Amino acid sequence: MSACFHCGLPADPSIACTINGEPKIFCCHGCMLVAQAIHEGGLDNYYQYRDQLGEKAVEKQQDFSGYDLPEVQNEFVSRSENGFRTARLSVQGISCAACAWLIEHHLEKADAVDSVRVNATNRTCLLRWDEGKTPLSQLLNEFQKIGYHPQPDRQENKQKLRRKESQQALMRLGVAGIGMMQVGMVAVALYAGGMQGIESHWQSFLRWVSLVMATPVVFFSAQPFFSNALRSLKASHLNMDVPVSLAIAFAYAASVWATLTRTGEVYFDSVSMFTFFLLLGRYLEMRARHSSAFASESLQHLLPLTACRMENGKLLSIPLAAVLPGDRLWVEAGDVIPVDGQLMSASARIDESLLTGESVPQKKVEGDELSAGTLNGGSALELDVTRTGQSTQLAAIERLVDQASMVKPRQIALVDKIAGRFVGAVLLLALIVGGVWWYIDSSKAFWVVLSVLVVTCPCALSLATPAALTAGINRARKMGLLISGPQTIESLAEVDLVVFDKTGTLTEGRITVSQLLPLDSDNSQNEALIEIIAALEAHSRHPIALAFAGYRASVAAEQVDVVEGEGVSGCVGDAFYRFGRPAFASPSTPDLDIPEVEGMWQLLSLKKQGQFEPLLWVCLTDDIRPSAKVAVSELHRLNKDVALLSGDRPQPVASIAVQLGIESPVAEARPDGKLGWVRKQQANGKSVLMVGDGINDVPVLSSADVSIAMGSATRLAQSNADSVLLSGNLAVIPLAISLSARVQRVIRQNLGWALLYNGLALPAAAAGVLPPHLAAIGMSFSSLVVVLNAMRI
Repeated sequence: MSACFHCGLPADPSIACTINGEPKIFCCHGCMLVAQAIHEGGLDNYYQYRDQLGEKAVEKQQDFSGYDLPEVQNEFVSRSENGFRTARLSVQGISCAACAWLIEHHLEKADAVDSVRVNATNRTCLLRWDEGKTPLSQLLNEFQKIGYHPQPDRQENKQKLRRKESQQALMRLGVAGIGMMQVGMVAVALYAGGMQGIESHWQSFLRWVSLVMATPVVFFSAQPFFSNALRSLKASHLNMDVPVSLAIAFAYAASVWATLTRTGEVYFDSVSMFTFFLLLGRYLEMRARHSSAFASESLQHLLPLTACRMENGKLLSIPLAAVLPGDRLWVEAGDVIPVDGQLMSASARIDESLLTGESVPQKKVEGDELSAGTLNGGSALELDVTRTGQSTQLAAIERLVDQASMVKPRQIALVDKIAGRFVGAVLLLALIVGGVWWYIDSSKAFWVVLSVLVVTCPCALSLATPAALTAGINRARKMGLLISGPQTIESLAEVDLVVFDKTGTLTEGRITVSQLLPLDSDNSQNEALIEIIAALEAHSRHPIALAFAGYRASVAAEQVDVVEGEGVSGCVGDAFYRFGRPAFASPSTPDLDIPEVEGMWQLLSLKKQGQFEPLLWVCLTDDIRPSAKVAVSELHRLNKDVALLSGDRPQPVASIAVQLGIESPVAEARPDGKLGWVRKQQANGKSVLMVGDGINDVPVLSSADVSIAMGSATRLAQSNADSVLLSGNLAVIPLAISLSARVQRVIRQNLGWALLYNGLALPAAAAGVLPPHLAAIGMSFSSLVVVLNAMRI
């Protein structure tokens, strides 16, 4: 009976269509429609490169219209400031890398889709799209058209998959361990009998006992090796499981033949030992990978299921999912803060160690922002909810980690290619060695080939890079630096120039109004003018706007325009005002004298008869971060150039540069000027690390070779940076550069060890000195050395 072209099940000849000029038959109309959709999308390569058959399609399509509801999307969809939304999905039906390729290429054809990234290992997908063009339900239906079943991805599903993987691995390891010990005891009797003499019927009996004990090891414990090798061969690709599977299969088959015919030698002990040590190495590698999973998953589970809302002077316990922005919550001492919010109590002590790595509880005062997942370490507090669910800082961090898992670093991709070619070379070498030994001593040829296949398995080579990168990213997270992709760890060590923004980066970002100077020397209008500024700045997210948050504006601003790097303008009542840099606020008076008092001077002006009349000078001050001087000093010690790139006036920029020991300050740099300056440095051959926090830093953060956004940065700045400094401690930056160098050093050590091991063990195996069971021990030991060396990071 013919098989279905799509899923491989028995086909119905009456259900057929033509694809690429050839008639194809299917088991059902669902599979036929899926195949037609793939063909019409120009994605026929999926059928060529897949290494597993697709799942049987569901003829009755699911209705996804309910996922367009905002209250449903709160569970798994995040919203960015530029209008895009990102859905975190779990996709059923993914079986191999070809499935990931098919989904990405099919969805990217939709106009509304900005990006789609699929992780075939854990069957997850990050879909970023413009909801204004296409609703989510329509995009989810596109998954169904090509035979996949999307659903919201939840943390409990990830934990369940990891738990299942760990349980299965432990069970296979246990069976292999018991089988190895039992077969080993029988092997002692067989070896002793071979030296001292043993009756043939007892020898045959002991061989049959070994066969019975080794069979579960081969067919259960070693099953993943055979499955992976088969998928690899179907995809015309050689991976490390191919020589492993050949070694196990040949040794077991030869031993079974020797048992049945009562001739030759049996190596059930070598098969069991080899399988056990290989599984042990992979189990330890899996545990290291699981333990390095980002702590935000644990934090999500630490969030309480309920929250205490304040209503009319009473406390009401409600589900966390029912909390909305604008609610006022009561958080008891010792409780985890469930949402992002603004502190309304006079003060609080907040333990942010699980989120930022900062072990000392941080003092917060009224008006400060509190993040979900942090711990109220002092007395009970009140907070006004600003963000919930997928809009919180915790959820944003989790999305960065999800993005990191979708990226394959350059080094890993290179090693994968090397490993594939290495396996091909090993198989060719094994054939040559087998032919030579067949000529020298045919009785040893098979076992020498077996040793060659085992000893040259490139497990250590393939583990060398990912083990070190995973350990490095986890270490950076504990230091308070969230790295959004492994490639950042690769690039940090190569940085030549570190460029800092000033406001909110080298300074605390807590700008305060220190002085008011009206141009007509009449202070009676100061209060009214400052309220006008507060009304304008209420529409801005720049750190300067926070300086006016405490001023209660009795007026409202309309038609407000926020000009990046310049200031704000808008109507208050019937008048039009500008506030910001002097050149922006009053362009008609370029020779305006700026007060000599040190500080960041901003100007408020009123539009009269087409001209802007200056009204009020406002002096803003911002303290330098305590960690800034240490960071700059350590960067100089690492022989890194340091520059200060700011939109502020030359005087305060120069002052901060002198205090911190920065020799290259650049002042009055607008966003396009910052971008041009960085590109000029890159054109001169320098690798640039940019550290910033504001919306005006987004272009330069995106353009720099490596970028770090402050933890207090705008969401747009964070989403365009390679990493986020959660703790705000700038001293972490030189530590991260040193960490990157250490990771690169460990990777070189691991690769060197893997190549050295293969260089020494291969000649020994080819010469017949290294038996299969010792080859298995050596290969597993080599992998363990690589993993343990990486864990030193």
